Amino acid sequence: MPGALGWGVIKFNQTGRAALGALVLCGALLTCAEASPASELFGRASELFQSEYYGWSDEDRSALVSQYAAELQTLCAPEGEACSFETGRAVLTEMFDHFHDDHTSVRDAETAQRLMEVQNDLSVPRTGARVIKQPQGLLVVGVQPGSPAEQAGVKLYDLITSVNGEVAGKDQVVDSLAFVRLERAAGPLALVVERPGTASLTLSVTPTEMKARDEPSLSYPSPGVALINFPTFLSGDSAPLFLEKVKAAQAAGAHDLIIDLRYNGGGRLDQCVAAASIFKPVVYQARFRSGGWSFGGLNGEQAPALSARIDRTAHIWNGPAAILVGENTASCAEVFSFFAQKTGVKVIGTATKGVGNSGVNFFPLPDHGLLSLTMLRAFDESGAALPDHITPDVSAPTDLQALIKNGDDTTLDAAFKALGIGAVMDPAK
Repeated sequence: MPGALGWGVIKFNQTGRAALGALVLCGALLTCAEASPASELFGRASELFQSEYYGWSDEDRSALVSQYAAELQTLCAPEGEACSFETGRAVLTEMFDHFHDDHTSVRDAETAQRLMEVQNDLSVPRTGARVIKQPQGLLVVGVQPGSPAEQAGVKLYDLITSVNGEVAGKDQVVDSLAFVRLERAAGPLALVVERPGTASLTLSVTPTEMKARDEPSLSYPSPGVALINFPTFLSGDSAPLFLEKVKAAQAAGAHDLIIDLRYNGGGRLDQCVAAASIFKPVVYQARFRSGGWSFGGLNGEQAPALSARIDRTAHIWNGPAAILVGENTASCAEVFSFFAQKTGVKVIGTATKGVGNSGVNFFPLPDHGLLSLTMLRAFDESGAALPDHITPDVSAPTDLQALIKNGDDTTLDAAFKALGIGAVMDPAK
């Protein structure tokens, strides 16, 4: 089942909408007379949840669906057939939160559109700045080389406090999704930026057509030390792009390698397995409800699992290495970290999200959103189950206040110390 990778792969039709199969119009405990957008959405998602789920949870899914179908029926009673998709999605979200499998969730139409853009390798209006929401603003966790953001002077770990005069950050007018929405509108963006050692800056950035995917970036925070910021495994060429950076670091004479996965939420299994094999051949075994599949990685590239089993010593990188992880490191990024850690690579940071022992596929929903559904259990070459999360060799939380106010990257500093390297020259370069 090679299509069920990492977070999963879904086919989209020519209009950009997910192609829907037959829809279940009436969910459990919801009669057809009460059919509404909410019940249609709940019915389709809950049917898939009960029939296709194959994760590690042994909770009674039928009982859970019955419980939340009754809740939906109560919520929809005043509106009847007009009960909205939003109500159905809210109840599904509550149900999956109760289920406690973070790989299984519903995504709205906008999130599905963003995923489609990456998986179909589309070009879209972007600034090239990747941001995550914080209470104080939007933290820049990636700047694509040559992008409008870089050209305008945006730097890694800048804090964007307003966009076009609107307050930015968690629970503010401009959160991370709204920032992407503004990028897609393609108009100029006035960013107010906080940066250690300077007064507030106002930078003007005009989005331009770029690949929707983020690429790994390479920098040298100290002579001979290569730092690769690896943002995602979602695109089908993420492993080749990563391997290109590793080889560039070797050509530049780097003797130590640090890979930053703190904001990598996962992606395709074939890509993270291939990428992890720069250290040693990798065999990942996926077990589905109806069978299994093995993924192999050899010398940083995809390979048949049999080849990876036979050639146990091949590698691209043989020097000291460390991986930076945190609570946003998830799924395929946890898989990468697991196989790297087994070869002696030091993992620095805090415990990861906790979905590294499973994988998902995506199913289209009637609201043009997606159901992300756990459909595989993960095992290594010996048949041992992968851990759900990665425990760092060195505990070193990223102190966001120190990063934002002083430019001190506490996790990167700890990696330097663990590798026996001198001080970081500048964590933002």
